[in-house]
Amino acid sequence: MAEDSIVCPTCARVHPASERFCEACGMPLVHAAADVEQETSERQRWARKIKPQYAEGKLVKVAHAKDKLEAELIAGLLLEEGIPCLMRSSIGGYTPMVDPREIMVPESGAEAAREALAFQRD
Repeated sequence: MAEDSIVCPTCARVHPASERFCEACGMPLVHAAADVEQETSERQRWARKIKPQYAEGKLVKVAHAKDKLEAELIAGLLLEEGIPCLMRSSIGGYTPMVDPREIMVPESGAEAAREALAFQRD
């Protein structure tokens, strides 16, 4: 394996260093480590769940949460579907401490997010 090659953490296919996502499964690519298992941070594990096709466009509101706990539950459900989201206070913008919260996703993931959340309510 060349030093400048990168691999898919899911299917282990080798790609040139110029690529960012695996063309077979869509996962973000990582640098090949020579027999060294690196620990991944929580942020890296979170980022690997995001499907690139749901990360395009401006942010749109798909849900409203009463409090932080409900917002985090919705964010977790969306992440399991591969949809990135942002929790925004309906009063003070993108602050972590103010309730209630709007759940914002990129336009390309809005329809999938609404379907996933509608399925959870049924």
